[in-house]
Amino acid sequence: MATFLYQVGRLAFRRRWYVALVWAAVLAAVGLGALKASGASDEEFSMPGIESQKAFDLMEQRFPGASADGATARVVFVAPGGEKVTATENRQAVEKAVADLADGTQVASAVDPFRAKAVSKDGTTAYATVTYKVAANDLTDAGKNQLERAIHTAQDSGLTVEAGGSAMDDGGGPGGAAEVIGVAIAAVVLLVTFGSLAAAGLPLLTAVIGVGVSMATILTLSEALGLSTTTGTLAMMLGLAVGIDYALFVVSRYREERARGRAPQEAAGLAVGTAGSAVVFAGLTVVIALAGLAVVGIPMLTKMGLAAAGAVVVGVLVALTLVPAFLGFWPNAVLRRRARRSGRIEEEGTRDNGGSRWARFVLRRPLPVLLLGVVGLGALAVPMTDLQLGMPGDEAKSTSTTERRAYDALAEGFGPGFNGPLTVVVDAKGDTDPKGAADTVAKEIGGTEGVVSVSPARFNEAGDTAVFQVVPATAPTDERTKDLVTTIRGERPGVESETGATFEVTGTTALNIDVSDKVQAALIPYLVVVVGLAIVLLLVVFRSLFVPLKAALGFLLSVLASLGVVVLVFQQGHGAELLGVEQTGPIMSLMPIFLVGIIFGLAMDYEVFLVSRMREAYVHGERPGQAITSGFRHSARVVVAAALIMIAVFAGFVGESDSMVKMIGFGLASAVLFDAFVVRMAIVPAVLALLGDRAWWLPKWLDRLLPKVDVEGEALGRRPESGPESGPEPDPEPAGTTGLEVART
Repeated sequence: MATFLYQVGRLAFRRRWYVALVWAAVLAAVGLGALKASGASDEEFSMPGIESQKAFDLMEQRFPGASADGATARVVFVAPGGEKVTATENRQAVEKAVADLADGTQVASAVDPFRAKAVSKDGTTAYATVTYKVAANDLTDAGKNQLERAIHTAQDSGLTVEAGGSAMDDGGGPGGAAEVIGVAIAAVVLLVTFGSLAAAGLPLLTAVIGVGVSMATILTLSEALGLSTTTGTLAMMLGLAVGIDYALFVVSRYREERARGRAPQEAAGLAVGTAGSAVVFAGLTVVIALAGLAVVGIPMLTKMGLAAAGAVVVGVLVALTLVPAFLGFWPNAVLRRRARRSGRIEEEGTRDNGGSRWARFVLRRPLPVLLLGVVGLGALAVPMTDLQLGMPGDEAKSTSTTERRAYDALAEGFGPGFNGPLTVVVDAKGDTDPKGAADTVAKEIGGTEGVVSVSPARFNEAGDTAVFQVVPATAPTDERTKDLVTTIRGERPGVESETGATFEVTGTTALNIDVSDKVQAALIPYLVVVVGLAIVLLLVVFRSLFVPLKAALGFLLSVLASLGVVVLVFQQGHGAELLGVEQTGPIMSLMPIFLVGIIFGLAMDYEVFLVSRMREAYVHGERPGQAITSGFRHSARVVVAAALIMIAVFAGFVGESDSMVKMIGFGLASAVLFDAFVVRMAIVPAVLALLGDRAWWLPKWLDRLLPKVDVEGEALGRRPESGPESGPEPDPEPAGTTGLEVART
């Protein structure tokens, strides 16, 4: 591995123009494809195998003209203080607004609240449901403007008018500010780490190129593969983070090799052969974790994972080829300014620095450091025992949004359960009387404790399927609503035996409950698959039994701790105001899967980068304690910089208004913080110090079975020392190269 990548690095350095032109051609090709593509789709969320999804599919089949995926808007009218919406003037204003709403070219229907009996018991609140012929993503600006004009006209009459529903969705997701903030902080971190504008700018430049290729490819394939806008968000987030990190490690190793007296082309080859090997295996762990999302069984999540994995692969390829090519254009520019001016490169690898001093501190006190780290993360993980999964809706949005105000108005006028009605689909089979069966099911469900009301049944044209709404007494995210759904489904066997018809419960509330249950059930198999494959991979990399096990256990600690702080803030509300979280509630159902999938890969990045240098020192004859110190001396500063960059990229998303994006950004930033600074920088060296030589032990029978992969560059170390570069194409800047002296300290 190391020898092959060494040749790749030298070739990319020597043929830098060809490499740069190839990447430029790839970027241009996919960019042109992205411009011609119709854009990302607004993919309908689906999860095969759950009851609510089966019921939804049945509705689409039996009610083909209902446009089940069409956009909807629920416009809420609230009378001024002391008045009622049924008063003559207020009623006229509502009816005019409904007529205006129905006048849109994309509108299928707008239901008058007075005819539909959609008025609260106290008469202060009414709502009109607007159904569109097209999905939310296909609504034109004219259609949205027509909705807004009707709302403003009603507001001018003195009514309070708010609107919610899918038609109000503006697309969500990051708007670009998060990425800008992340890149800006990353630039500062790189500048402080390297002390050179070129060295700081090169990882940023190559990462942006890699993200450009990835995003353009996703846009090009979005229509053919049904990729949603969320898919691109995750790919961009991860592509930017790992792209910077991988380039950072190669550039750092290049500077180290230059400090050892290597000529630029040789240094580039050695950097790709050693740090590049770690990049390959670190990237492979991320790809395994992301591709493993397919285990969960959610098509949208599988596509997101595979697209993000593709972005990581592009980041690895950029680090192995484009980074050494750019080093070929400017071999001395990435060095410190003092080195460029004085002609002397100081070899930092043998000097004491913060990393080596911290390592010696841990070596002197391994047990207290280990206990403090484990107990600290364990304490942060305790709130996770109270974890409640769900899909936050409009209730989690800011009160400055009309969707949140509409939600609150409906909850106040009609009860908290009105915002999350259950949809019951009754399927009459054979000679069963459909109307009698629907009436029996409705009566049975209506008498269930926790049900406020049941709407009249609506039949399809064939008359064999009925649909009606059930309004719970509790809010959609309330645990009692989940218990109610379980109770209603538990009544099914008795009803079926009595009527000969079957029924299923669906709707947004039921779908969210089913998704949460399925995700929880899939979490353990997903962990087993991903962690198992990664342990095997790390066994091959480090040829040690304890290092992979320690890496996996440390990862579990950091993930549990990050889930704990997410629950602490977003569910229990501690410090929520500091992050702009106005409403606490259940944690997004997919959050644990996101954390496990993404953070596992990134955690293994730090493990590979840090421990591979320890392994390298150990293989070359250093004692276990010395190897730990050497590993920290060479890699600690770069790992810290990489972690800070990751935290900056993820934390930038905390500033977004979307509560789910905010939650994901906070959770990922917390997990990186815990894993990099507590697990990898404290617990890992403490465990290795306590194990000593045993840390690198591997049973002989297992050693014979595992393939030999040279990640530490041991084969490169046996090569004869190379002098100044020679060959058909000389290095650029020959005067600057030959004039540099090496000061070994």
